[in-house]
Amino acid sequence: MDEANKLGSRIRMYRERLNITQEELAERSGTDVVFIKDVEDGNKYPAVGMLIKLSRALGKRLGTFTDDLVVKDPLITKASERSEEGSSHGRSHYHYFPLAKGKTDRHMEPFCIKIDPECGEELSSHEGEEFIMVLSGRIELTYGKDKHMLEPGDSMYYNSLIPHKVSAADDRQAEIFAMIYVPF
Repeated sequence: MDEANKLGSRIRMYRERLNITQEELAERSGTDVVFIKDVEDGNKYPAVGMLIKLSRALGKRLGTFTDDLVVKDPLITKASERSEEGSSHGRSHYHYFPLAKGKTDRHMEPFCIKIDPECGEELSSHEGEEFIMVLSGRIELTYGKDKHMLEPGDSMYYNSLIPHKVSAADDRQAEIFAMIYVPF
């Protein structure tokens, strides 16, 4: 089962446990029912911002939908063992590499994210805070009405309630470290 199908199955399971319809989940998460159907059917793997909205609407932490294993502290993720999750197969311009997969009691979501050029994603907004640091390439961060250019080594910490978008600034892939905190 690929990551999009696995995620969709988990979302469907928690939605059904709450005894709510796809329409109700769409309303609670501020999305539309077509989006919910696409996610549950494994046709779409949502960007982190949308996944946060779904997890909040279902009363679960973000990692509930992406974790498979339970590991003891400390959790170590070797660079050579990182694997992309969810956003592959041409479905997104974002390629997520979770860095805390399996740590079930965490309060933050760390990722290494590769961002393709010509990222067409829309602005995102959700509860919480984000910290990003550019590892390679150049990043354009749209934050509200402002745009910020970030170079390798630059970082930005922001309130994620403000509509924002992180995209590659040039015609080449960029890579960031992102730490996302969503209050539960």
